[in-house]
Amino acid sequence: MQGRKAVLILHGKQAMNDEVREAVRGMRERGWTLDVRVTWEAGDAQRFVDEAVAAGYTHVVAGGGDGTLRDVAEAVGLAATDASLALLPLGTANDFAKAAGIPLEPAAALALLEQPAKPIDLGQVGEQLFLNMATGGFGSQVTANTSEDLKKVLGAAAYLFTGLSRFSELQAAKVALHGPGFDWQGELLALGIGNGRQAGGGQVLCPEAVADDGLLDIAILPAPQEMLGALRDLFAGEGLFVRARLPWVEVKCSQGLDINLDGEPLQAESLRFEAKPAALRLHLPEGSPLLSRPG
Repeated sequence: MQGRKAVLILHGKQAMNDEVREAVRGMRERGWTLDVRVTWEAGDAQRFVDEAVAAGYTHVVAGGGDGTLRDVAEAVGLAATDASLALLPLGTANDFAKAAGIPLEPAAALALLEQPAKPIDLGQVGEQLFLNMATGGFGSQVTANTSEDLKKVLGAAAYLFTGLSRFSELQAAKVALHGPGFDWQGELLALGIGNGRQAGGGQVLCPEAVADDGLLDIAILPAPQEMLGALRDLFAGEGLFVRARLPWVEVKCSQGLDINLDGEPLQAESLRFEAKPAALRLHLPEGSPLLSRPG
């Protein structure tokens, strides 16, 4: 059937996933041309997307964890294509997919290819695009330092375990943020700049974020005097956050701030984040919480 032509860009470690194989087979039986490309090294996602666009594929599917989903979403966003994107979440955290209501079962996730694609925003920092969230401060260090072996054993709880075990390293960062009608400076424990709502295995930093409003949600957890309570609040998604919703925000930190960009580590003294409205057409379930007009 015309228009039912998709390519699945699959993280290499999922190549032997029987559930994924069965889900692909099921979509082919429903009349889809669904080809599979398996990533092996950095740059594969961009190359596979470029090849798919040149070959006339109408749909791209990103299969893997949050980092793979970001890589493929970035590549599609940069490709200036009408091809739409679907997400096959296969990671430990699956933060964007969970917030968006995307099923974690491969067959149900692939079935979203038959739902109309909706325009959504992407975030941008420098030359990089991101799908879900940029996090800074202690929370991003926890995400970056949680081992793959621990994730396999504990799942998303591995992030909390790592955070508690690294409690002695908890340090505040002195940061200044500036955006349209917004200025904040001080010491913070955690920073979230979200197109999605959660990061780091379920830390809901931006609970009201939607992905189609042309804005980024900003969440700042200021450093209090009592560090243990702050750590508890950070992983519970609670606490005295400072919040804003902005088209762009500049972040400056004289000692350098560690940023985690959907799994991609960054470090800089000054960064500018901005929303790129309607940068991507994404297949989402009907009534997805990340749509401002879910109907």
